[in-house]
Amino acid sequence: MSIKRVGMIGVGLMGHGIAKNIVEKGFDLTVMGHRNRAPVEDLLAKGAKEAKTPAELAKQSDLVILCVTGTPEVEQAVYGESGLLSAMPKGLIIADCSTAEPDSTVKIAADVAANGGHFVDTPMVRTPKEAEAGKLGLMVGGPKDVLAKIRPILDTFADTIVYAGDVGAAHRLKLLNNFIAIANAAVASEAIAVASKAGIDMEALRDIVMSGGAASLMFSRLINVPLSNDDSHAKFAIRNARKDLRYYTNMTETMPVASFMAESTHQLLVMADNLGYGERYVPRLIDVLKKINGIA
Repeated sequence: MSIKRVGMIGVGLMGHGIAKNIVEKGFDLTVMGHRNRAPVEDLLAKGAKEAKTPAELAKQSDLVILCVTGTPEVEQAVYGESGLLSAMPKGLIIADCSTAEPDSTVKIAADVAANGGHFVDTPMVRTPKEAEAGKLGLMVGGPKDVLAKIRPILDTFADTIVYAGDVGAAHRLKLLNNFIAIANAAVASEAIAVASKAGIDMEALRDIVMSGGAASLMFSRLINVPLSNDDSHAKFAIRNARKDLRYYTNMTETMPVASFMAESTHQLLVMADNLGYGERYVPRLIDVLKKINGIA
């Protein structure tokens, strides 16, 4: 049976673009209310319906997509009062686009399977801009036949889909990806702060870095802060980056694998959050490093 009815929990910065593409490309969409009403109202105007609880959403869906902050929110949506498990019809597929802890993903998948459903991990890369354009990158984990069934919906908002392996593998891959990206941001922030104190011309720094082996997409985004005070090229909150690095270091600790760079990056993010930058975007790590080093 093909998927006709899609439910969505989490229509914020990334989720709105996902939901918009699903409803605009002809699928029946039901969303759950969000603390920020603006994206919900926009989706309702495009033809979506609204459910008040995950249980209500489950009853109206063949597929439920989660796009929430992290593991506590995923577990609340599944296990909480009026959660998805409380009213899950047989055969329901739950796809988790969140960045979550892999061990929790595996446990949830087993519990959902015991209730006659399927839980797959489908975390994403790229930014809200690509979400709105329907050009996200996804890594997917779970049974291939289940993933094939939901592929037409994933194709509405992603142009790159990489199979990672069994359930949980995609969330492990996502944590690796985010570690690399966030650590790159930390390195770029430190370099930009040092360049500022050294009196380096920022256009010169950009031109030489982006012409050689030090070039990175993250540097190209962060350099816009000193050039034009623009942090919009990496719309990812420092507090969320802190959470992702904690998930990564939790994973490496349980392996166990020494992860020096991740621990250092995580501590930078903790410090930034404690200094009041938690809701600011990751490029503002530059401001944090300038502040603690007394750089005007």
